Amino acid sequence: MPMNPLAGLFLALACVLGIAATGSVFELAYGDPDLGVNLTRLILGLSLPGTALSLLVAIRLNKPA
Repeated sequence: MPMNPLAGLFLALACVLGIAATGSVFELAYGDPDLGVNLTRLILGLSLPGTALSLLVAIRLNKPA
């Protein structure tokens, strides 16, 4: 089954946001984040729900009719 191009974009966005969330967790866990604590928390707070939402949108866009 071929993938809808828009679903592929949302899947790529979910991957990038997941990487950002993982990096933010490690930065906060190991002490002094490079971007500062507040900005790293903001990135984590926005990337976690963004990852889930992007993944769900990608799945729904690619469901067969």
